[in-house]
Amino acid sequence: MPETLSTPEIAHAASHHRAAGGDRRGLREALVELAEGLLLALVAVATAWSGYQAARWNGRQAHLYGLASRNGVLATSAATRSGQEQLYDSNTFSYWLQATAHGDTTVAQLFERRFRPEFRPAFHAWLATDPFHNPKAPPGPLRMPQYHNASAERSAALAQQAARNFESGTMARETGDQYLRNTVLLATVLFLTALAQRFKVELVRFSLLGVSAALLGVAVYFVVTYPRI
Repeated sequence: MPETLSTPEIAHAASHHRAAGGDRRGLREALVELAEGLLLALVAVATAWSGYQAARWNGRQAHLYGLASRNGVLATSAATRSGQEQLYDSNTFSYWLQATAHGDTTVAQLFERRFRPEFRPAFHAWLATDPFHNPKAPPGPLRMPQYHNASAERSAALAQQAARNFESGTMARETGDQYLRNTVLLATVLFLTALAQRFKVELVRFSLLGVSAALLGVAVYFVVTYPRI
């Protein structure tokens, strides 16, 4: 004859089963809460770092744009001075040439003494080509390879530096925008994690946490790979 269970024994077994099920649910709940806590901690750290880097890159952008503007102004000033010096060289040479053509040696020597130091090497190199008898000679010292103008060279160098500063400032702005977009992505992770805590249905809660974890992984990857200052 099969043994029969008494009512107290059945009640005890059911109570034990409910207790075991409750322990498992309690363990799952604790693990889920732990995962949520880790997600929130990582989101907080990554958000703070992204915001910090965005602010630093924005500051660098402003600094580089300021340098580009300053160097651009200096380049313009040097270019203006270069034009004035070239005009002076051209005028003094023209007066020297007129005096020489008229045989007025005294006036020619007067203007020659007023040549700028940068102009003299080109002038002597031009004279060495025998310009008064050589039809292939350059038309004047300003066309000689020996002619240099420090202001023009400085203007060109400053213009190039201004262009490099502007380009670097643009790159800094783009990097700052990348960190800002990453901050928005992390805010989405924070929202989904907080939303998951509102649901009691485990499937929905786990799904939201899974999406949050995936987005957090993408955001952390961006944080690691983006340039830093």
